[in-house]
Amino acid sequence: DRFKAFVDAHPGHVVVTYVNSSAAVKALSDYCVTSSNAVAVVKSIPRETPIIFAPDQFLGDWVSREAGRPLVLWQGGCEVHENFSQQAIVDLQRDHPGCVTLVHPECPLPVRALADVVGSTSQLLDRVRTGKPGETYIVVTEPGIIHQMEKANPTARFLMAPAAVGGTSMGSCTHCNTCPHMRRNTLRKLYWCMRNRAPEIRIDPALLERARLPIERMIAIS
Repeated sequence: DRFKAFVDAHPGHVVVTYVNSSAAVKALSDYCVTSSNAVAVVKSIPRETPIIFAPDQFLGDWVSREAGRPLVLWQGGCEVHENFSQQAIVDLQRDHPGCVTLVHPECPLPVRALADVVGSTSQLLDRVRTGKPGETYIVVTEPGIIHQMEKANPTARFLMAPAAVGGTSMGSCTHCNTCPHMRRNTLRKLYWCMRNRAPEIRIDPALLERARLPIERMIAIS
């Protein structure tokens, strides 16, 4: 396992991983985090303790800067957030003066640098909820959040940032910022699972116990 080899290559490091990781990865971890509480969890670790952060390198870079802590980053990333077009965001900001740019921390630094607000989906939603009526937002995260944003601020205008296509020289694509994996679950599939009580996922009890500990540590801090 590549991640185990990575951890073994950094003895003495505390391992912090994103909560949407597999049970096997959690079992190799000391703490789990969400994008909302990652900074707080990292800050809670003694400053003299070296830290591995996985799997998202861009979220890890943001956490490192916010917490003021060096982190050893696993070079993973979100295929949606790492592909937003920086130039398209600049163009939207130029065409909509006074807009508020909301960016998820899983985006690369050049995109985060364009933000008025960098935060998790819940934090971005809170900003919209407390925003001015009629405000315009450029949303730089997966578009599944738009429905909740429209409910939170019905008079606001929401502009989805496009993804880059084939590099910035090739233009951008608005529908390319949609995560295909998040849409694998549907209401029809959920109904089928509830009706048939299948498919069933079985996890080795020993693995489950090791994977539970970093989650419990996260909850205790949060």
